[in-house]
Amino acid sequence: MISPGNVLQRRPRRLIYGDAVIGSVLLIVVIAAALLSPWLPLPDALSNNLNEMFLPPGSPGAQATHWLGTDQLGRDLLARILSGTRLSLLVVLVAAAIGAVIGVALGMIAGYAGGWVDALIMRLIDIQLAVPFILLILLVIALMGASLTNIIVIMGCTSWAIYARVARAKTLEIRELEYIQAVRAMGFSPLRVLLRHILPNLLTPLVVLLTLDIPRLIVLEASVGFLGMGIQPPTPTLGNLIGEGRSYMLLSQWLVLYPGLVIAALVIGCNLLGDALLRRTHTRLD
Repeated sequence: MISPGNVLQRRPRRLIYGDAVIGSVLLIVVIAAALLSPWLPLPDALSNNLNEMFLPPGSPGAQATHWLGTDQLGRDLLARILSGTRLSLLVVLVAAAIGAVIGVALGMIAGYAGGWVDALIMRLIDIQLAVPFILLILLVIALMGASLTNIIVIMGCTSWAIYARVARAKTLEIRELEYIQAVRAMGFSPLRVLLRHILPNLLTPLVVLLTLDIPRLIVLEASVGFLGMGIQPPTPTLGNLIGEGRSYMLLSQWLVLYPGLVIAALVIGCNLLGDALLRRTHTRLD
């Protein structure tokens, strides 16, 4: 017989698993389709056919059926969305990795060293967080250009502050533990203590933070592309697809609808997975 207490204990676990499953399914479907698209029987994402402009979803074409319709130049929208998803994910994942590496390194140094080093890094974090990300990125892109490398570096170098704050807080907590005091008393170098004994304890909260920060980067990359400051057409990204399609929304709603749904699926999937990991971590700690 199941007591009410057992039901209350099991319900959060079911919610955790449900969110994790839904989020994982959304991410797997979108990412797998994007990665496998070069081998799918789809038209080339850059080839246009002016005889097939603004075909509605499901219309037959000269090369293949346009399952999501065509755009203003007769290009297959499904092929462009999948190609743009690959490029957008590349930008987001590499930028997230750059931001995580910079932030974790600075956060561990601040938390472990303390003193003026900690104060200096914390002031840099405050300055970084005080400047709106989108305005800073637009300013730098306007000065340096909108190449793929520039966009990745700029997004990565403006995303480190949140990782630094989390890493610093955990480092301050971990450095006071007895085994850290023991290895420091044994004469281990600060670099070895950070890499061998502190960094492994930061991985779980940082992975959770990464899954919650990636949706922000997805929306940020799409916003930059929508404003025309990201990767330039005809190379597709999810943001510039919506930017191109907004002029034809009344004529062909699918040009904005389907790229928006892909962005929503990626963001919702990452958020659900991140929330599930976060609650799972708290459940283990409890």
